Amino acid sequence: MKRWIYVTGLMVMISLSTMAQRKGGERPSPEERANRSTEQMAEKLALTEAQKQQLLAINLEFAKKNEVERKAEMEARKVEMDARKAEMKEQDAKIQAVLTEEQRTKWAELKAERMDDPRRRRPNAQIEADPRRGNRGGGN
Repeated sequence: MKRWIYVTGLMVMISLSTMAQRKGGERPSPEERANRSTEQMAEKLALTEAQKQQLLAINLEFAKKNEVERKAEMEARKVEMDARKAEMKEQDAKIQAVLTEEQRTKWAELKAERMDDPRRRRPNAQIEADPRRGNRGGGN
C-alpha cells in the first residue's frame, strides 16, 4: 500500500513538473508536431516505413497550414484589441473634456477601483451596472 502511494505521488509530481515546463515553453514547431503525430500513428497502426513517410508529408503539410492560420488569427486578434484600446482612449478623452477637475479626480478613483476588481480587469471600464444583468449591488 505504501509503495502504491509512493508511486502515485511520484507520478503526480512528474506530470505536474511536465505541465509546468510545457506552459512556460514555446509551441512545438510544425515539423515537431507532424513527427509526433506520425510516430503515434505508426505505433498504433503498425505502419510500414513507406506509409510513415507518406503520412509524415501529409501531417507536415497540414501542420504548416494550421500554423499559418493560427498566426493570422493571432494577428487579427491583436489588431482588434489595438483598435478597441484606441476607441476606449478616445471615449475617455471625451469624458475627461466634459468633467470638472474634481469629477475627473473622482472618475480616476472609480476607474482604479474598477481595475482592482479581478472580474473587471480592463482599462476604461464603465462604472454603471449592465442593465441586462440586473442589479448586482447590495440591498435596495
